[in-house]
Amino acid sequence: MVGMSESHAQTQGTGLPLPRYVSLRAAEVNLRTGPGVQYPVEWIFQRESLPVEIIKEYRTWRLVRDWEGTQGWMHQSMLSGKRTFLVTGKDRTIRAEPDTKTRAVAIVQHGTIGEITSCPAATGWCQVRIRGIEGWLRRVEFWGVYRNETFE
Repeated sequence: MVGMSESHAQTQGTGLPLPRYVSLRAAEVNLRTGPGVQYPVEWIFQRESLPVEIIKEYRTWRLVRDWEGTQGWMHQSMLSGKRTFLVTGKDRTIRAEPDTKTRAVAIVQHGTIGEITSCPAATGWCQVRIRGIEGWLRRVEFWGVYRNETFE
């Protein structure tokens, strides 16, 4: 029998696709240099619901990357399947409908975190919610969804 393949080793934790987006479950989460508590803490995230991308799995540990490219390992218990986003670049306009000509619902600042409720196929928009305000935001204006990813 041949040894475990690299692709199998990467998915032995859950079998879910890699990479994939998730969010932080807690307001303070340690980012370690390796997959275990014996590895030193290299960074501490201090933003609950911050979206991160899982790029590798090892047992109960996940190698994650944030929107700036910072990478490290965290325990799976610190992560949630809730889909969130981070506004990037500059202030962005949430619209009533997925069209730049529709009414503005809110202006959100760079660094704002919100929830993604859907990303329909064949549009460049996702439906979002921030502190009870719902509307549409163009995919290119935030981090937390893949270019052609769709979900309802």
